[in-house]
Amino acid sequence: MLHHQPEETALALSFVSAGLPVPTVGNLLSFLPRNRKYTVFPGFADVHVHLREPGFSYKETMASGTRAAARGGYTAVCAMPNLNPVPDSPEHLAVEEAAIQRGAVIHVYPYGAITVGEQGEQLADLAGMANRVCAFSDDGRGVQSRAMMKEAMVLAKSLGKLIAAHCEDNSLLNGGYIHDGAYAHAHGHKGISSESEWRPILRDLELAAETGCAYHVCHISTRESVALIREAKKSGVDVTCETGPHYLVLDDSCLQEDGRFKMNPPLRDKTDREALVEGLLDGTIDMIATDHAPHSAEEKSRGLQKSAMGVVGIETAFPVVYTHLVRPGILSLEQAVKLLAVNPRKRFSLPLGNDFSVWDLEDRYAIDPDTFLSLGRATPFAGMEVYGRCLATVLDGQIVYQAERS
Repeated sequence: MLHHQPEETALALSFVSAGLPVPTVGNLLSFLPRNRKYTVFPGFADVHVHLREPGFSYKETMASGTRAAARGGYTAVCAMPNLNPVPDSPEHLAVEEAAIQRGAVIHVYPYGAITVGEQGEQLADLAGMANRVCAFSDDGRGVQSRAMMKEAMVLAKSLGKLIAAHCEDNSLLNGGYIHDGAYAHAHGHKGISSESEWRPILRDLELAAETGCAYHVCHISTRESVALIREAKKSGVDVTCETGPHYLVLDDSCLQEDGRFKMNPPLRDKTDREALVEGLLDGTIDMIATDHAPHSAEEKSRGLQKSAMGVVGIETAFPVVYTHLVRPGILSLEQAVKLLAVNPRKRFSLPLGNDFSVWDLEDRYAIDPDTFLSLGRATPFAGMEVYGRCLATVLDGQIVYQAERS
């Protein structure tokens, strides 16, 4: 950690760069009171965000989603392709690019779909999109065919692009909607097995080893997934993975009969959560991504069984990680910044300009979804006491978020 007090601002600032360049602050932060200590981080990067536009702007818009991201300290996000139209061709991708141009207040890097319409039946126009997307993914749906995934990996390898996989075997779901664990059994819910996640990961790791494709696993949630990826890394497979804040600090013992606890993959067992934390510490898990997935209030009001899958998280990610992993000494602040800013940019080739966010790490408050800038309000962290409030986010030397004075 580099402690620095620029003369031009006369502010008490601590920079935590974790290997990224220390930003030029200048007089951008002249609005901050001088009698407090602030911490400056490089702009966070989230490689797994659902911005819902085009096609589903009643859930989120490019403007609302990126403003929410800026409030969370993010200056770059990778936007998932489960949209309408699905970005599976240059023409369809152009619709999303126009929405980004119109509404985004931070950098948005779109994914291209792996298959046409994310239907898993025909390869999308990967070559036509390659120079305009951050990676290829059918997120929200697992590619069920081994042959299709191999074909995608071979082509992605030739194009120098990542395949980022939502790993889910539909044949093993059996109508489940929460983890197949103690809570599901006690309350009569249908469970999602851990095997439905780790079995496709095993398949894809074999294919990545065979093809040499750069492979990224989305939102892992099980201890078996951690173990498989750990061993694959040791054997030289070009694989990275992510998990979300909710999988690191919650488990199925925290479930309530409320749609704000329903996401895919689901909250797993305590032993899974512990394995994920261990995976962070030993480098198996490369980054923290939110899987920010907003839905309308009505879609999330139907309880665990019938609510839509997905929760919001981009405005709460750092405070949750800081409160539950950094303050207790599980992670250092530098490790957290690597997971939230450094490693995502490195793996997905996301540039960092003069991007940073400024935080008061001693500000304690309860998470209140009614204050969110996102249109989505469903979060399992509602009411949780956390430390760390973002006061400003700067993109390319311009303030894109500034907290209201309390």
